[in-house]
Amino acid sequence: MSRFTVVVADPQPRSEIRAAAAHASAALSRLVGPLASGGTQGGSGTRTGFDRTDVVDLADLGPALLAARPGRDVVEALETVRRSDVLLVASPQAHGSYTGLLKVFLDRLPELGLGHGVAVPMAVVDDLRNGRTIEDDLRVLLADLGAWVVEPGLLVSRRELAEPRGVVDAWAEVAAPALGEALSVRV
Repeated sequence: MSRFTVVVADPQPRSEIRAAAAHASAALSRLVGPLASGGTQGGSGTRTGFDRTDVVDLADLGPALLAARPGRDVVEALETVRRSDVLLVASPQAHGSYTGLLKVFLDRLPELGLGHGVAVPMAVVDDLRNGRTIEDDLRVLLADLGAWVVEPGLLVSRRELAEPRGVVDAWAEVAAPALGEALSVRV
């Protein structure tokens, strides 16, 4: 059983970033999914080895993330993330790095809380020339939590969010082999 989870760290609920991240997870699942369960990709290319894909939209959790005692929704979101085999973390650039919303959420995980999974960073930036920093920051954050972080991460400009399919599909073709390899050798 393999689980794929998308964490969206945009303060706006149901955002374009969420839609682009969902497309990225679908593209990766289509390309890598059969490897996740030891299967082979059939002629239709639609079978995946991921039993489920969950989306954790942090904007839906809002102020509950700051409560001294997390409510049921936050606890369930954290468990979903911890149980994931593949975690795609999508964040817009905020003050040069990922959002505080993501930081607050991931601070609730224990040390090495992502230690059994593979993570894929996705960053949305205003200007691609200045975007590498957030992708690097996400990579370090996820690795510090114990995840095996796949390269390359996905870097999308805000302009590309209106129609992200082209850039996401091209990236998925490049990232899928690394993700498949990580899934085949992870503990």
